[in-house]
Amino acid sequence: MAGRKAGFRHNEETRAKIQTTLIIKRLMDHVTSPKPIMDASQVNAAKALLNKALPDLSAVSMDANVSGDVTMTFKTVYEDKP
Repeated sequence: MAGRKAGFRHNEETRAKIQTTLIIKRLMDHVTSPKPIMDASQVNAAKALLNKALPDLSAVSMDANVSGDVTMTFKTVYEDKP
């Protein structure tokens, strides 16, 4: 049977992504369950952990009076959490 070599370990970035996925899955299970499976403090703790792990998306607005052709380029930048 194929498997990983003894002593294999994911790098820290991969481990963080796996942990974030598990938190999201647990919250989704809580939301879709007919009965609550997490109490309020667990939900708040999960939200706090997600705020640390996932980038914040902020809204951007622009007001301009332009005549003629305009070319706009958008770039999404994710900020690293401290």
